[in-house]
Amino acid sequence: MRCQIAQYLHMDCVPADNFFALLSRIQSPALLVVAERWNRARGQKLMPSWTDLSFFSPLPDPERTWAFAYDPKTGDFTGILAGRRYGKWVGENFYGGHLKDITSPANYEESQQLLTKVVTTPLAFRSSGSLFAVDSHVVTGERIALPLAEDGQTGDGILGASDYAPPALLGSLKLIHENVEWYAI
Repeated sequence: MRCQIAQYLHMDCVPADNFFALLSRIQSPALLVVAERWNRARGQKLMPSWTDLSFFSPLPDPERTWAFAYDPKTGDFTGILAGRRYGKWVGENFYGGHLKDITSPANYEESQQLLTKVVTTPLAFRSSGSLFAVDSHVVTGERIALPLAEDGQTGDGILGASDYAPPALLGSLKLIHENVEWYAI
């Protein structure tokens, strides 16, 4: 289900489709591989664990993937994987860094809410179109986020991937979530 930007973090925008509908909507071949690998790794469980994913080692597309561990007691997200494209934006402090410390104040609240919805509901997330802006340059592409669970049921992490043509410039990054879609897993 597509949601307006103001609705996508709230439950008034509930998923109307299942995970297989997500697979049919993904346009990027690289992101499709990530989503299919996630689905294959979970088997009969609701969500795969890192161990399940590592069975298919190496992780799909080290260029575009990113991941966070989630602590349900504190609600904190900790960076654990940054693909080469993503890594150049977040820097070395991503690994082991808390979301609030590795994102700008302008991006933190929205990122925290989005990631929390993915891992706690749990849902699969997809957006396409504008992904972020670097100064006045808008970068377009596609992004997915999929929940992870060590026990297969209780979300404790997120595997995500973003596909876009990397801009030639670096600067302050403003996340954009356009054409947001949620999918039941």
